[in-house]
Amino acid sequence: MSSPDISVVICVYTEDRWEDILAAVSSVRAQSLPALETLLVVDHNATLLDRLSREYKETDAVRVLANAGPRGLSAGRNTGIAVAHGEIIAFLDDDAVAERDWLRHFASGYADPRVMAVGGRTMPIWASGRRPAWFPEEFDWVVGCTYKGLPPGRVQVRNVLGGNASFRRTAFDAAGGFATGIGRDGDKRPLGCEETELCIRLTRARPDAILLIDDRAVIHHRVPEPREHFAYFRTRAYAEGLSKALVARSVGADKGLESERRYTTRVLPAGVARGLRDALLARPGGAGRAGAIVAGVLTAAGGYVLGSVRARRGGATFTVAEIENGNASGPGREGAAAGRVHEGGAGR
Repeated sequence: MSSPDISVVICVYTEDRWEDILAAVSSVRAQSLPALETLLVVDHNATLLDRLSREYKETDAVRVLANAGPRGLSAGRNTGIAVAHGEIIAFLDDDAVAERDWLRHFASGYADPRVMAVGGRTMPIWASGRRPAWFPEEFDWVVGCTYKGLPPGRVQVRNVLGGNASFRRTAFDAAGGFATGIGRDGDKRPLGCEETELCIRLTRARPDAILLIDDRAVIHHRVPEPREHFAYFRTRAYAEGLSKALVARSVGADKGLESERRYTTRVLPAGVARGLRDALLARPGGAGRAGAIVAGVLTAAGGYVLGSVRARRGGATFTVAEIENGNASGPGREGAAAGRVHEGGAGR
């Protein structure tokens, strides 16, 4: 069986990550299963758009385009989806590099026609050269990486993680695109959960859909120095609680918190116990890891409570774009990514 054509979308927003962006593109171009195309979507930064356009103007299969929607990661992804030619659309963070067989492992997951999404494993590259002793592996999602507690191998999951994920094009035809108003906007609090909301919406639209994580599809994600500190850990955990409240308000707490229940009742208590054991054995960071887990849970819970109150009062909404396929419309029509929208959030 031949492998499906894969388009890779990399959303970028700042020149501060110039070398990271070039490394991300190079890792895609070095894949053992070549990508059909790489789409660099620039988020409302004219200087970066011009610089990347000049950098790749003579590079086959790399296209640079502007985010056609509102500022933020979700609209950037939707822009890429709308103009992509591939049967499969993969997403890679702009500060990550993919291992050589990344796309090959993604492609193998789609042999079953029911599979609508395949995610992978994201490993941290710490700016300091090593994991901070106090930083629990159970909270690696704080820095955009695969966290301790996810099952190994190729397994079925509720949702994939957006910085290392792929979807069938038909998944977006069925469910629409990524929701704006949930995920990252470079100027605001580090929110998330846009891929969770999309995956739940997808399985509701396609009850037969299978979503997988294959831990052989590996990328390495850079963790900048400010994110190695507890202040960012706390801010990100709080933002996750806010985001989870919006998702739960939209799709219902049963589905919206399905995975989180196991995580908080099994994975995290085991992490606290390991940390306390390490502290008793005088191993570095044991008490810090146990304390960070407790603090992370309480902070995320606080964000969830406040987010739930805001959602009930109608103060939090999000928008889902219907992706209009713009891949045949030429360079002047890439704005088709904006699509039509419908509102969600409080009141749904």
